[in-house]
Amino acid sequence: MKRIIQGALLALMLSFATLAAAQEVAPINVNTADVELLTELPGIGPSRAQAIVEDREANGNFESADDLTRVSGIGAATVEKFRDQIEF
Repeated sequence: MKRIIQGALLALMLSFATLAAAQEVAPINVNTADVELLTELPGIGPSRAQAIVEDREANGNFESADDLTRVSGIGAATVEKFRDQIEF
């Protein structure tokens, strides 16, 4: 019985690992993304997403993740949450 439970747990863990790998998404281009797409980034809600778009329109494209700290309400800690999920 113990081996059956261990086998079932192993199968369950492997299925979750496969599911997590399949859910990876393409990076979001912060220079072209709209407000709705930007809200998919961790720590970015509708108002911050709107601020990103407005800053981009007023000051030009972002060249690095650190450039996003020029947007009010976005600090280095927030950028670290999504650094690997964005592109330029």
